Amino acid sequence: MTDVESNPGAGGKPPLYKDPDNGSQRFLLELEFVQCLANPTYIHYLAQNRYFEDEAFIGYLKYQKYWQQSEYMKYIMYPHCLFFLELLLQNANFRNAMAHPTSKELAHSQQYFFWKNYRNNRLKHILPRPPPEPTPAPAPSQAPATLPLPASVPTPVAPPVPAPTSSMPPVVAGGASAMSPMQFVGTPGTNMPKNDMRNAMGNRKRKGAS
Repeated sequence: MTDVESNPGAGGKPPLYKDPDNGSQRFLLELEFVQCLANPTYIHYLAQNRYFEDEAFIGYLKYQKYWQQSEYMKYIMYPHCLFFLELLLQNANFRNAMAHPTSKELAHSQQYFFWKNYRNNRLKHILPRPPPEPTPAPAPSQAPATLPLPASVPTPVAPPVPAPTSSMPPVVAGGASAMSPMQFVGTPGTNMPKNDMRNAMGNRKRKGAS
């Protein structure tokens, strides 16, 4: 009894290779390799050891393009590896230039500046620009508003002070006849002593006769 399983060479077709772990180990190895291409130093190492001159290795790089499909791309943590993979396949001058340390340093510096400014550059294209603010129209000229005056506080008025009683007669306003000095003598209500001229003259005569 002969069949394909007992005789793998029967029928002229080689048996299909089956991974013992259902391909998980191979998946991890290829994922690690393709993500190493995100490092310019690793590309520099491959170029110096002339891996890019081997057609079999170039074919292996073409096989790695399946990582650009959406169902595999979600596992990649360093997306720059897909950029360098496409650049290595399409540009032979880039493969040759990466053998020089200067080109490696240049690629590494450009990669650093991309990471540094990536967020700001991306936000410029994603976020909508705010519309320009409208210029406010000048307000019409208005008279300055008058502030209300504070309520006046009534000032307390002091009661009138009574004038002191004087022995002098009141002064008559202009236009009335002024009192003669003799009128002050007999003004009633005054305490001034009355001088009788006749009594004074009699007293003098009496003193002279004595």
